[in-house]
Amino acid sequence: MSGFKVIQPGMLSLIQDLGRFGAHNLGLTHGGPLDRPAYDWANRLMGNDKNASCLEISFGGLALEAEVDTAFVITGAELPCTIDGSCIAQWQTHSIKKGNKLELGYTVSGTRAYLSVAGGFDVPHSFGSSSTVVREKIGGIHGDKLQPGDHLACQPLSIASHRLLAEHHRPQYSSSAILRVVPGYQQQAFDPTQHWRFFNSEYQVTERSDRMGFRLQGETIISTITGMLSEGICHGAIQIPADGQPIVLMNDRQTIGGYPKIGSVIPIDTARLAQLGPGSTVHFEAISLEHAHNLYWLEKSRFERTQLEKCR
Repeated sequence: MSGFKVIQPGMLSLIQDLGRFGAHNLGLTHGGPLDRPAYDWANRLMGNDKNASCLEISFGGLALEAEVDTAFVITGAELPCTIDGSCIAQWQTHSIKKGNKLELGYTVSGTRAYLSVAGGFDVPHSFGSSSTVVREKIGGIHGDKLQPGDHLACQPLSIASHRLLAEHHRPQYSSSAILRVVPGYQQQAFDPTQHWRFFNSEYQVTERSDRMGFRLQGETIISTITGMLSEGICHGAIQIPADGQPIVLMNDRQTIGGYPKIGSVIPIDTARLAQLGPGSTVHFEAISLEHAHNLYWLEKSRFERTQLEKCR
């Protein structure tokens, strides 16, 4: 099967689908796209199955050579994109011919872009998913990030017409975000002063942030828990380790952990966090579980009701 040859892999380019579920008992995390909305739009624009395998490109620097006639789209972080040196737009579908070279420069707004091809990349599944988790050496191509010379298989498919997502529907990426938090059952381990400090302080994203967790730096938060048994960890959980600096756990998090958790960031906002680079700032805002559910359904409805436009 033909596809794309990797000429330049970029800083961190990974095959991702929706993720690996039902394997926590084996110690396997779920992986999947850090920015779920950008991933969803990429597959919807291509008319793909919602679980189709895409490329998540962190910080850019990717170059591919097409070995097949197909179509593709690039969503997520803003970065320069060209086919054989000619600039192309993001958030709209494009055709590409065998022998063409697709290049993505480095991000200028946001940090993670998503590349979807017609029909999705054809990648074998491991434990029910193609998602790459480098720490576990599973999924993707040999369980690793893209390397020069790798081959990304896909079908030679054309599309009847090209489509785009109107600019006013596209997410805006910046250097700051408000992260909404559902307080957890361990919130009583943090006294009112610690709660006030946590929800009224500014935190910076550090260089030690990755797909496992975003490590933040700011006001120290102290818990009354000095030791606890390890327990399962949900997506977005905010751990407070011994140094008092919060860690927001992301898609490649460990399956269990033994630090107290003040709450969990809702998925809409972990996607925003995933688009922040080192030095960016965040604030936390407490919301109820009912409010979180309402936000989820409103976002889902907005995605389903938004109409795509035909390219002129």
